[in-house]
Amino acid sequence: MQKRIYLCLAHMSGEEQKFIQEAFDTNWVVPLGPNVNGFEADLEAFVGEGKSVVALSAGTAAVHLALIGCGVQAGDEVICQSFTFCASANPIKYLGATPVFVDSEPETWNMSPELLAEAIEDRIAKTGRKPKAIVPVYLYGMPAKIDEIMAVAEKYDIPVVEDAAEGFGSRFDGRVCGTFGCYGVLSFNGNKMITTSGGGALVCPDEEHKRDIMFYATQAREAYPYYQHEHIGYNYRMSNICAGIGRGQMTVADEHIAHHKHVCALYKELLSDVEGITLHENPSPRFDSNYWLCTILLDEQLHVRGEEHAYCQAVQGAVGGAAGVTHGGGALHTECEPNPNVEAMRVALDEAGIEARSLWKPMHRQPIYADAPAYVNGVSEALFARGMCLPSGPCVTDDDVRYIVEQIKCNII
Repeated sequence: MQKRIYLCLAHMSGEEQKFIQEAFDTNWVVPLGPNVNGFEADLEAFVGEGKSVVALSAGTAAVHLALIGCGVQAGDEVICQSFTFCASANPIKYLGATPVFVDSEPETWNMSPELLAEAIEDRIAKTGRKPKAIVPVYLYGMPAKIDEIMAVAEKYDIPVVEDAAEGFGSRFDGRVCGTFGCYGVLSFNGNKMITTSGGGALVCPDEEHKRDIMFYATQAREAYPYYQHEHIGYNYRMSNICAGIGRGQMTVADEHIAHHKHVCALYKELLSDVEGITLHENPSPRFDSNYWLCTILLDEQLHVRGEEHAYCQAVQGAVGGAAGVTHGGGALHTECEPNPNVEAMRVALDEAGIEARSLWKPMHRQPIYADAPAYVNGVSEALFARGMCLPSGPCVTDDDVRYIVEQIKCNII
């Protein structure tokens, strides 16, 4: 039976069982307890900069609470990077606000500081109000030009929520991503750099902001001898069991990050003689990506076996076996999709037991956000058309990488 190589699958360290067993032995099987406190302390030590951290049920919950912390309400506008997963944008809609999408720059693939400034000026001119927050994303672990983004944000006095869900442990100028803005979002989903099976965290500027976030994360209960609610709250706290997994994972966090960087370096070596394929790398020494996923671009002129049959058969279910329920596609094509050679390579790798995926489809090209304001330069659409994610997780061995590159090469015509 052929081994299947997954895109990014979490790996347990062996330390997790100790913390989980302790939670059961002490009967702390609730969304609070010693593991939650310990995990938060571990994260605070990891990110540094005097930050405080709240452990939550998901990275999406962290985005949601960060926006609340920034004062976002119904009718407000929030600037969000377009080239990202939907979890960066959806919480804006949860609050009844409007996302304003900003395209990427080509070096990091993240939010363009120039377009950001243009978008802010135009929104002020059109609405008479500045956006309430800015949400840049560290796509696939690559740091954004966060110094330039922060300079724009400070000029207009707009708080920044760094979506570092994919950037755990990435650094810019030696500083951990997620610590530059007012809030930083972390994710510990099953496919992230470290995992709590599901979960996330919010990096806060100080203990006072942490207490405010925890208030909303625990159903916003007032200090009365009965249940008194004067604000809408949420059930977003991480459980003591999941936090126990997180504490074990923190013992191997640096090891996981080093492994991802090693895998990227090996891809670079093995793909160096392949014309028409470009590996995305740090643009300069200021950028230190964790390479959560290793990503490549395929030239349009590069031909792949079977590309003439790309998109001829409807996909059944979610590519990659994502949990949950998917709707059947209404058509074989959409107006914005990867090039035929990219889809053909994905299919070929899948048939060889290798999970690969296209890049994120830009939010401004998603049907649910068709009416949202967008400031675009074509970068994210061009990357989406040509890009692909390759396996890079802790379970991916050097031999796996060699096999993956071998399959890529043998499917190029």
